[in-house]
Amino acid sequence: MTKGLRNVLLVEGNDDKHVVLNIWKKLNTNPPPFEIIDSKGIEKLLNLIEIELAIEGIEAVGIIVDANDDAHKRWKQLSNRIHRSSQIQIPDEPVPQGTIVAEKPRVGVWMMPDNKSLGEIESFIHQMIPNDDKIWPRSERYVAEIPIADRKFKPHKELKSIIHAWMAVRETPRPVGTAIGAGDLNLDTPLVTTFNQWLNNLFLE
Repeated sequence: MTKGLRNVLLVEGNDDKHVVLNIWKKLNTNPPPFEIIDSKGIEKLLNLIEIELAIEGIEAVGIIVDANDDAHKRWKQLSNRIHRSSQIQIPDEPVPQGTIVAEKPRVGVWMMPDNKSLGEIESFIHQMIPNDDKIWPRSERYVAEIPIADRKFKPHKELKSIIHAWMAVRETPRPVGTAIGAGDLNLDTPLVTTFNQWLNNLFLE
């Protein structure tokens, strides 16, 4: 990490990185005012929080994590790491519009998918599937019809499997994030609008 970089956004993985970048490019005219760091997992992300908040000259640190199946546990982990490294206290629970604490440095947290529901980045993507998409129901049926004994994914990862099955039959199969740039996903939703506004409020205010 370069000393003195002003704005960073910590994410858990590569899908998160490309989703954020493509949403920004589609909905904003200026280049991203932040560097995205793919932490390659939640444990490394939690460790990076303390490192990034201690860097001289840092202005804003954004954090995107999955709620998974225990949002309270994840929020407590974040709160403890942020407070331990900077004495900054985030709210007791996520703000629906995305949490931003106006300290120095500013700290923002978005808990996937929507700061209130259980789930992960795939739950966020799910809300961008066009309502009239004809492949989505087929993808759901395909995954549902796989015998339990033959499934290689965990029960709580079924939505992820459906989304990747849907992605596999695009005109040009591609990672989930780049499907945004290709126009396969609908950005005209309240959730995406709120997410983009959170990014702007955190890094441009």
